[in-house]
Amino acid sequence: MTRKTIVPSTFLALMFLSHAQGANDTAPFDGVWNTTLTCRTAEGALGYAYEFLSTVKGGVLHGERGVEGTPGWLRLEGTVEPSGKAEIHAKGMVGQQQHALGERPRGTPYAYQIVAKFTANEGTGKRVKSRPCKVTFVRIK
Repeated sequence: MTRKTIVPSTFLALMFLSHAQGANDTAPFDGVWNTTLTCRTAEGALGYAYEFLSTVKGGVLHGERGVEGTPGWLRLEGTVEPSGKAEIHAKGMVGQQQHALGERPRGTPYAYQIVAKFTANEGTGKRVKSRPCKVTFVRIK
């Protein structure tokens, strides 16, 4: 084999390998999702609903509403398995005292877990403990 045939074939093999690895970086639920989080009135706290965008990339979910560190901020982070099962951590700061359990003051940090299930174009989930909250996801891209 001459040097002229080794270089092009090696180059083609590297391009194929690189393309194959890139294909594996995409998980089945990757994309942009319209996210709605709804918590019903419970235990003296008024209900509320938030709508915002979340993204899934490489099976990792990230959604955010508001500005981190300010009242009313909320972040969702978690993983979406290839089966569609998802474990999501919600973290935020109380926006309005009358909407918080125990009427915690505006700006008080909170956190909770959500379990969810995704299908090709939608997902649903619920808060694991405490007040009843649900989250829905609708794929937009």
